[in-house]
Amino acid sequence: MHPYRSVVSIGDSFTEGVGDELDDGTVRGWADLVAHGLQAAAEEPVLYANLAVRGKLLGPILGEQLDAALALGPDLLTVNGGGNDLLRARVGIRELSESTRRATARATAAGTHVLVVTGADPTARLPLGRAVRRRGDALADAVRAWATDLTAVTFVDNWHDDRLREADCWSGDRLHLGPAGHRRVAGNVLRALGVAVPEDLLRVPHGAGTPTSSGGPGYYARHVLPWVGRRLRGRSSGDGREPKQATLAPVRVLLG
Repeated sequence: MHPYRSVVSIGDSFTEGVGDELDDGTVRGWADLVAHGLQAAAEEPVLYANLAVRGKLLGPILGEQLDAALALGPDLLTVNGGGNDLLRARVGIRELSESTRRATARATAAGTHVLVVTGADPTARLPLGRAVRRRGDALADAVRAWATDLTAVTFVDNWHDDRLREADCWSGDRLHLGPAGHRRVAGNVLRALGVAVPEDLLRVPHGAGTPTSSGGPGYYARHVLPWVGRRLRGRSSGDGREPKQATLAPVRVLLG
């Protein structure tokens, strides 16, 4: 048994579940799978909300999303962000870490257990990947330095998980995890919380994986150029998008 009867997740595309698409076009992802695992280990209903929106920088995640999350009064809050900041021309690693620390302190002061989750490292197959990896290493290390010493906080470091760097964990755009990657993260999180991982959670549905695309003009035309275009226009893939689950509701059956 675990003490979490309600869980809220905030973040960007990583937490929204982009890359783990269902047949109806919606996305699932590791946070949904964690909620499934919590429900499987509980005798009473577990309530779940996911406020994450793709494309969001850390500022809005720790502002608008955190405010909405704490208003729901969850037992458990999962926090991830900063991945989109790392892709910007300029980024302050210390500022990202400190902002996350302050937000975590605010949530724990409200009586919520906080799960601080780093994103997975996509850089092995990304243009300019080495520069992004250095930034990601620095951010993960900075957050670990304070998160592991706090009570009411559980820290999960996916960034340094070598399994998550393998090609089969990623979707075709090389930036978002695929079904296998999301399941790996969900397993990491549940084990960190001391919750048994259901076997069906780790099983990738047959045909669900999207192979990592090869390089060349097709990849750049489909994935890189649209991203560059949005940046030049000051736009985001999440503009106008609402959270997929803005209110607490019983965890529905996600696997089968």
